[in-house]
Amino acid sequence: MIARPRPFQALAACCLLLLTAGCATLNKNASSGGMVAAAHPLAAQAGRDILQRGGSALDAAIATQLVLGLVEPQSSGIGGGAFLLHYEAANKRVTAYDGRETAPAAATGDQFLRPDGTPMDFYEAVVGGLSVGVPGVLRMLELAQRDHGSLPWAKLFQPAIRLAEDGFAITPRLHRLIAEEAYLATFPESRAYFYQADGSAKPVGTILRNPAYARTLRAVAEEGADAFYGGAIAADIVARVRGAELNPGRMSLADLRGYQAKRRAPLCRGYRAVHRVCGMPPPTSGGATVLMTLGILENFDLAALGQDSPAAWHLIAEASRLAFADRNAYLADSDFVAVPLEALLEESYLRRRAALIAPERVLGTPAPGLETAEAFPLVAQYEPPSTTHFSIVDGDGNAVSMTSSVENAFGSRMMVRGFILNNQLTDFSFQPEADGQPVANRVEPGKRPRSSMSPTLVLDSQDNLRLAVGSPGGSRIIGYVTKALLGVLDWNLDIQAAIDLPNAVTRSGPTDLEEDTAARALARPLEALGHETKLRELTSGLHGIEAKAGTLHGGADPRREGVVLRVP
Repeated sequence: MIARPRPFQALAACCLLLLTAGCATLNKNASSGGMVAAAHPLAAQAGRDILQRGGSALDAAIATQLVLGLVEPQSSGIGGGAFLLHYEAANKRVTAYDGRETAPAAATGDQFLRPDGTPMDFYEAVVGGLSVGVPGVLRMLELAQRDHGSLPWAKLFQPAIRLAEDGFAITPRLHRLIAEEAYLATFPESRAYFYQADGSAKPVGTILRNPAYARTLRAVAEEGADAFYGGAIAADIVARVRGAELNPGRMSLADLRGYQAKRRAPLCRGYRAVHRVCGMPPPTSGGATVLMTLGILENFDLAALGQDSPAAWHLIAEASRLAFADRNAYLADSDFVAVPLEALLEESYLRRRAALIAPERVLGTPAPGLETAEAFPLVAQYEPPSTTHFSIVDGDGNAVSMTSSVENAFGSRMMVRGFILNNQLTDFSFQPEADGQPVANRVEPGKRPRSSMSPTLVLDSQDNLRLAVGSPGGSRIIGYVTKALLGVLDWNLDIQAAIDLPNAVTRSGPTDLEEDTAARALARPLEALGHETKLRELTSGLHGIEAKAGTLHGGADPRREGVVLRVP
């Protein structure tokens, strides 16, 4: 099954932005000297330029992220958070970096409840200051760069500073998202930056300049992340959040000064005896849920069934349904909640979960499976599709897989000093209790909200890099990443073909099939097995790099504006 071309094909976006030199690599994404796969051509170019100057994969990740925050402000930026996996080729070691936002010290479990005790609607809570978590991207990148950087910190900011001052062309995707956005014009700074005087979205091709963002980056380049987490920038962030015209928030200067990025042990698990798949641990649920899904599917011969088989996609859907039942019951910030990770990923447990799958019918709604762990009450949460992902490998074989977000498109809709402030606190459960019991993902001071971001690294049997991949997409990220992994590891597709596969995603309810693709053909066979299917737009943003026989091969999702750029 191959996805049809999309209106925001990477080649069109690349040529629109006059990066024709980079476009030439898209049809033959092969390299041995380094590679960047990212969601916007200008961001990928910034990362490649750093690699060409002798920078490491981590150095290139910083340059890429800073440009993405400018040219793709709806998805990520320095006002948000991120998760990063790093592969160090010299010692074959994977390190996980947690830059997830935290709740302010003044946060309370009931802050998203109305006076009558009912939970707010999602957009009722999102817009304004109450949803803004303490940003983590810059502290995380600073920590990781100390560990794995090669070039001076300040040099990594130069591409984004230059582009913010000179301006960039508004792409069709960014224009469409601005035009369709209902809340972005609520606040004066956002309205002036994204809209014309008559209230319409600035048109495609408009050169958008952001001198305020350039000034912010210049300060951080010269003074380090302390310039962001203290002083005038921090004071402006707090003033904007607490003084929001809508939903004033609770962040303080002490919250910013006290923010800590964290090194964490990655979650790694073998797959079919020849691969080791590594993901992020909590507070994201992505790594564990991807590994649970793969661990269940390991009990079935997907390779024999093939990528076009309804029987294979039935198994994938059922494995995901079982993994999500455990995700929803057990996973939250492990610094606040006891998360039974070892038990969830244990081979005999996943074998027992796989035994629940029947080839001729659906499971229905499975219960969480652990008998020895406390299952927290289930509360429905809305996780809108947004976020960005990029993968980078340098000439020494070091790799970065990083997923970054401001949560919903354009976050809280508030800007300060040229960047968007996140709305990540709405990734918490709006209800602190259910059935008289605390909800695992409730709001608590200093806590990090549960995420679905799933940056992933795959190693071979000798612990050499095999694959770096990830995607945006809310809670569907888990399904998108799983699809790409199965495409490469089970169906022997190259990374681009694996990304191109139509999306078919099951979480806890219907099986969503990507409209206007070959996935439509799965609807009737799956419905015959009892699946409820829905055809819908499933805009993944998978960006991956595959290492094979000493050569790098890249893949960029045709559903967005991403590209792959290589270093010769």
